[in-house]
Amino acid sequence: METTHQKNEAQTKENPYAVPIAIVIAGAMLSGAWMYNSKLNSENTVVPGSETSKVYEVAVSPLEEEIIPSAGVILPVRWGDLGSKLVSVGAIDAERFKALYDERGAFTDEYKNLLVGKNESNLKITKENAGYLLNLFWALGLASKNEILEKGEMTDSRYGGAGNFASTGGWTMAKGNAMDHYSRHKFFDLTPEQQSLVDKVSRGIYRPCCGNSTHFPDCNHGMAMLGLLELMASQGASEQDMWKAALAVNSYWFPDTYLTIASYMKSKGVEWKDVNPQEMLGRDYSSASGYANIASQVTAPTSVQGGSGCGVDAGQGASAPQRQQSGCGI
Repeated sequence: METTHQKNEAQTKENPYAVPIAIVIAGAMLSGAWMYNSKLNSENTVVPGSETSKVYEVAVSPLEEEIIPSAGVILPVRWGDLGSKLVSVGAIDAERFKALYDERGAFTDEYKNLLVGKNESNLKITKENAGYLLNLFWALGLASKNEILEKGEMTDSRYGGAGNFASTGGWTMAKGNAMDHYSRHKFFDLTPEQQSLVDKVSRGIYRPCCGNSTHFPDCNHGMAMLGLLELMASQGASEQDMWKAALAVNSYWFPDTYLTIASYMKSKGVEWKDVNPQEMLGRDYSSASGYANIASQVTAPTSVQGGSGCGVDAGQGASAPQRQQSGCGI
């Protein structure tokens, strides 16, 4: 019987242009244009404690509160001093990174501690810090030495080298060129079993900004998810914990997408708490084409948070300039 993975590979072969259009020309990028919550999306940024945040909390719908809880979701990982390690090797330029958030008036004590401190408790993702965690995980996924980056789709000669993607050319917060850090630093000592788990789960997690899985992390969300999977595996998370956490994180990064999917599932008599995370993260629901199919069957709700970066309009059919303008970045 043909497996889902085999079917997906066959679909990719039938449509050779499905992946290359996600490639960007790094030399054409403007500094900082790809960073998450760019000035293009600055009106969506909520500063905790502000009048905006008070309105934001009041307006949350019951469905949104279920999908992306205001109180946040605790993840099965501890960040420790990874921020400091990323800074020490130059994968993150701490001064430039801090300046980026200072410009927005959003460099909180929490952000400072994650960047240069030590955090022994489990990470919690919230509506307010989802973009910041995305950027930290992005740097981690890009810089962490892993065979997925060295032997996977990113290095396929058809695409002209791993440096030509949004996830690599778009990382402008490193010291030196982003590719100076690509799969360069050993933050984890994954066992063969842990690496196998990362490989398996990464192949099953899609994102609505394109048609690729996390195993092909050509955009920031994919690279960030890869970093998160490696971190979870290194700390002994189970496969089910990884699927569940990945769905929670994707929901904060793409709130409108998962509100729509949740509405679709509800129309089928399935509550969100009862869905299978692995199924929801798969091609049929979370890829650009899968989500478009789901969205065409329901009236899509909109979160107060709004889009958190790459939207479905920046998917496989989008040109590089369209992807750049969609907010796929820092």
